[in-house]
Amino acid sequence: MLTVPLYYFLVSAFKTNDEIFSDPLGLPSSLSLDKFSTALHGARLELAVANSALVTFSALVLTLCLAVPAAFAIARSRSRWAAVTERVFGLGFLVPTFAALLPTFLMSAYSGLFHTRLFIVLLLPATAMPLSVIILTQFMRTIPPEMEEAARIDGATTFGVLRHVYAPMAMPGIATVLLLNFLNFWNEYLYSLIIIGPDQAQRTIQVALPTLRSTAGTDYGVLTAGTVLTLVPVWIAYTLLQRRMQQALVSGAVKL
Repeated sequence: MLTVPLYYFLVSAFKTNDEIFSDPLGLPSSLSLDKFSTALHGARLELAVANSALVTFSALVLTLCLAVPAAFAIARSRSRWAAVTERVFGLGFLVPTFAALLPTFLMSAYSGLFHTRLFIVLLLPATAMPLSVIILTQFMRTIPPEMEEAARIDGATTFGVLRHVYAPMAMPGIATVLLLNFLNFWNEYLYSLIIIGPDQAQRTIQVALPTLRSTAGTDYGVLTAGTVLTLVPVWIAYTLLQRRMQQALVSGAVKL
């Protein structure tokens, strides 16, 4: 069933408005790339894609740099404070997106980072930390303590244990976190619209895409062509990480 919407978007990117409405699922009469060219240059989508890639990649790296050590510390600790810390991260799920909008806006204004991509790069990992830490903690708790003890005997430091034992064995969980956060970061719209604003030099792809309607009128072929361009990075990320995610699902099924 998921192939039908993808097929519709793909064929509509080569059609005129009349062809889209008269025969939505039919093949296009030509395979001209004019719609894609109009979408790229009409709203400068090539620059918006580059901005989204920069923001998403930077936020993903920062998220992993924060979430992996935090999950490692919680997973290997047996104190009650570790359980309390994990529950505190879980409280992040209770904060609605709109509830944090005004404080986030004020924070960006007071910090002097309003209308900058840097604030979004710092904000997105904060929103992703609850889910990332909880998922990684559960994966790292499945690693036998004997693995760490053997590494300690060989002279490994705490960082060495994390790097050579926990991180490789928790790679399916890391891949899961990467893919989930990539989808959230790439598709983020509300905060990017308000914080970054309409500046063409800094706006992300999700903010730039709706402007195609004003620049291209009612040419739905151009709109679908722009949408296809935004789906390509998501498809690439899923293709690269799907095997690791399948490993995570299989390992979870075996534990059950």
